[in-house]
Amino acid sequence: MSDTRESKPGKAPAAEQPLLYISSSPHTGSPVNARKLMARVLIALAPVSIFGIVLYGLPALLTIVVSIAAAELGEGLFRKITRRNLRNGDLSAAVTGLLLALILPPGTPLWITALGAFFAIVVAKEFFGGLGANVFNPALIGRAFILLSFPAAATTWAAPRAFFSPSILTIGGAAVDALTGATPLELINMGSSISDVGAGFVAAGFAGNNSYWSTIGTLFLGIHGGCIGESSIILIFIGFVYLLLTGTIDWRAPVSMTASVFGFSLIFGRDPLFAVLAGGMLFGAVFMATDYVTAPLTAKGKLIFGFGAGLITVLIRQWGNYPEGVSYGILIMNALSPFLNKLLQKKYGYVKTPKAAAGGGTK
Repeated sequence: MSDTRESKPGKAPAAEQPLLYISSSPHTGSPVNARKLMARVLIALAPVSIFGIVLYGLPALLTIVVSIAAAELGEGLFRKITRRNLRNGDLSAAVTGLLLALILPPGTPLWITALGAFFAIVVAKEFFGGLGANVFNPALIGRAFILLSFPAAATTWAAPRAFFSPSILTIGGAAVDALTGATPLELINMGSSISDVGAGFVAAGFAGNNSYWSTIGTLFLGIHGGCIGESSIILIFIGFVYLLLTGTIDWRAPVSMTASVFGFSLIFGRDPLFAVLAGGMLFGAVFMATDYVTAPLTAKGKLIFGFGAGLITVLIRQWGNYPEGVSYGILIMNALSPFLNKLLQKKYGYVKTPKAAAGGGTK
């Protein structure tokens, strides 16, 4: 069918008139839109998501499905109520929902998961103006909301499924449905040593001995209790490499955050390698600290952002009652991002003055 609408002389038909976009400078164009960027993030998150489902089974799968569904529903309802256009499938809500699910324990009650995802989208994102206008990372705000409102549910950790170790579902020869226990970081926070963490891995059947390198290897593989998507370091690294190769993220924030956690853990007498591999440090550095909207724009700003997030993470781990500080470290630096952008402004269209050749001069 063809468009039969008439047009005034000298004007293109209505269907052919170009769209006029009005925005503040700088004016740049790119064939990569929000949907493509979000799709790349989902692809990078796929390995850790699948591993989490294999590791924890149906509870992990339901948590992921409910979180994504609640995020999509929350966005749609809010924009419908406020009479705004729907986002036409830019996948940003799906990314927020998946990220939130992956930083939650697999046994989190589904209604709490849905409430957290709804809060993340509506309060942390849409209240600020929607995609591109939020100040804080929505998924981290959702997790902080759940942790503050339902601390017991947000800190109850399930052991991996039985086929990783048939012995974990028996106590004294009696079968049980599931086991819960402390994460490696919680054990350290309670005064245990890395050797004690390794002994726990051995008792659960995740490691052959409690030597230092065996414990580090178990952490690297990710077969231990924790959040759904934070445990497997090797899969997080694969996602990091994919995002780098596709030009989706910048390396500065995650690398500086990792170096900061490593260095300050060493200064405060903690094992630096354990500090980097345990908990959600690397997951947060790769998938949260690289957010376009809530991280600084400039190269120097990204380095400072990662450095600060790593420092705050270590300080919370060192003196806080909560064993993990990654979420709050990144959120606090989110609040500082506008100041970093103001102090370290990026000059668009600026050309440096060429240096004079050595030994030369003007005639």
